[in-house]
This record gives sequence, C-alpha cells and structure tokens, in this order.
Amino acid sequence: MQSRVRQWAQTVKRDTVCLYLAARDPRTPWYAKALAASVVAYALSPIDLIPDFIPIIGFFDDILLVPLGLWIAMRMVPDDVIEDCRVQATQLTERPTSKTAALVILAIWMGAAAAIGWVIYEAIAS
Repeated sequence: MQSRVRQWAQTVKRDTVCLYLAARDPRTPWYAKALAASVVAYALSPIDLIPDFIPIIGFFDDILLVPLGLWIAMRMVPDDVIEDCRVQATQLTERPTSKTAALVILAIWMGAAAAIGWVIYEAIAS
C-alpha cells in the first residue's frame, strides 16, 4: 500500500512538471494553456490556499484538488505534447516553483483576513 501511494505521489509530481512544460509548448491550445498554467501555479505555489495545518481539509487540496486539476488540464492538451513533456519532465533535476501564485494566494488570505476584521469591527461598533 505504501509503495502504491509513493508511486502515485511521484506520478503527480511528474505530471505537474509535465503540465508546466505543456503550458509553454506552442502546440498546446490557448484554453488548455490557461487552465494548465492555473493548475500548475497552484500546485507549485509554496503557499496553499488551505494550509496543511488545518485538520483534514488542510490536505484536501493536495490529495484531491491538485490531481483533479491535473487530470482535467491534461485531457485538454494534445497527446503528442503530453508524451514529449513527460519525457522532458523525467529528465529535469529541479522542480519549478511559482512565486506569483504564492503572492496571489497570500493576497487572497490577506483579503479574507481584512474582510473578517471588518465584519468583526462592524459587529462591535454597532
């Protein structure tokens, strides 16, 4: 069981990098590039939308959302592009990261915190 989970995790990592490469490939349609870039940016972001320290739902994005997004986006990319990018992904030694996605997620959290603070302030003030 543990080896299957480890193999699945390796496949998800490889496919994330594969989709990263496919989003940059000129043979990929624009709509597939847009979805692929969004999924990859989220998957490679060092900050999660749902932090891992939150019990149960913290790992929800890692276990369900990222693989689901990868699956959908990879269905939109032509098969020959996926095959080429998988070969390239297995040869890469360093995993890319997305600092832009980290900033977007950080902005979402800051906006949510500001909105909650405003609601609390309004409740106390009235």
